[in-house]
Amino acid sequence: MSAARTRVLVVDDQTVVREGLLLLLDLLPEIDVVGSAADGEQAVAKVAELSPEVVLMDLRMPRVDGVEATRRIKAAHPEVEIVVLTTYADDESIFAALRAGARGYLTKDAGAEQIAAAVETVRNGSSLLDPAVQRRLVEAVAAGEKPRRHGDLPDGLTRREAEVLALIAQGRSNAEIAGDLFITEATVKTHINNLFAKAGLRDRAQAVTYAFRHGLAG
Repeated sequence: MSAARTRVLVVDDQTVVREGLLLLLDLLPEIDVVGSAADGEQAVAKVAELSPEVVLMDLRMPRVDGVEATRRIKAAHPEVEIVVLTTYADDESIFAALRAGARGYLTKDAGAEQIAAAVETVRNGSSLLDPAVQRRLVEAVAAGEKPRRHGDLPDGLTRREAEVLALIAQGRSNAEIAGDLFITEATVKTHINNLFAKAGLRDRAQAVTYAFRHGLAG
């Protein structure tokens, strides 16, 4: 039996880009494009109307930008996942989108396979960042953050929770983290729940931002 198709909403203010994405995504058997929006205000309304599972979100748009639209969508529909698809990979855009609740971040030179992988990844509860975006986060930390000592962890994190957080920031799955640390996957989930509660984190994308901000990304 084939896997259920993921319901996707496309948001971009440029007509040619939006229509191109619609044509591209229609060719992917695992994606069901349910609609599109030309700005963030429309995106919020369309999510309520069409109930997509994943939104491909542009950032720079009139009326309501992609960051604010992401924030509103996640507040009203926390089950909907957001993948940013934008021209911009600067530090401010990346951190703002992740803080707003986006789980994925791709630049517009991403191909169909990368987009499909991002949609599948965020739908399964993980995060996916374009390699260039991941590199920018690392560079931002290297330029402006000093690594913390293991004995100087924020928010009362334990050393093991910090190790789990570092592996999350590297894009490792729960199963991979369990293998890396020689612990069970159930124990990994317990550590993640604990560190999320201590740090006030909602999802893995926020955990990545938190890890880089505090110099805990490994």
